[in-house]
Amino acid sequence: MLFDVTRGELVALFGAERIATLATSAFPPAVADTEGARFLRSVGVPTGTLLLRKPDEESGRLPLVQEVLDVLDLDGFQGFEDLGDASPDAGGWPVFGWLLNAHLALAPGTGKVYAFDADEETVRELHTDVSSLVQVTLRFQRLLEEFAFDGDEEAEFERLEGEVERIRQETNGIDALPFRDDETVWSVVGEEIAAGGRFTGDSPAGRSLYG
Repeated sequence: MLFDVTRGELVALFGAERIATLATSAFPPAVADTEGARFLRSVGVPTGTLLLRKPDEESGRLPLVQEVLDVLDLDGFQGFEDLGDASPDAGGWPVFGWLLNAHLALAPGTGKVYAFDADEETVRELHTDVSSLVQVTLRFQRLLEEFAFDGDEEAEFERLEGEVERIRQETNGIDALPFRDDETVWSVVGEEIAAGGRFTGDSPAGRSLYG
């Protein structure tokens, strides 16, 4: 794993009730023992900006890419562009999360996280591994919950933009995929935060922005 993220760290930051995990049984057998699936089971992710999918009530399994996207056919990703190194068997990858407008799927062979956007008909590599996804999630979630406007609004927005940029740069030093260009879902989330969006009304920044 690229980032050293522990469950204890997440619980200390957000509380146990805010950390979501997935059971081993939620994954297809061929995926259940992969490093990414084990990470999602034992460490989990903070809820808020990123949402984990709920397994089907009857089967207990996560949906597969081919079950949540109706544009796939036997020839692969008909109509999809920007495939990265997604392989023709991607229809069988488990969809474990939702971020902005993209379905997040785990590629068992490489451990990478892919973002499937049905509206844009694109699939893109989003993270080199699950620890990278959780690291970016916790850093943005922490910024949303802890940032406070303490003075001149213009200066504070510059400081907020600087915090978002710091997350981008420090992530890029280890994993270039989450912010590789302005079109990734994390780049869009970062822009929204820098503009004062995505803060809840009960957060320090939210109280300043929304009264």
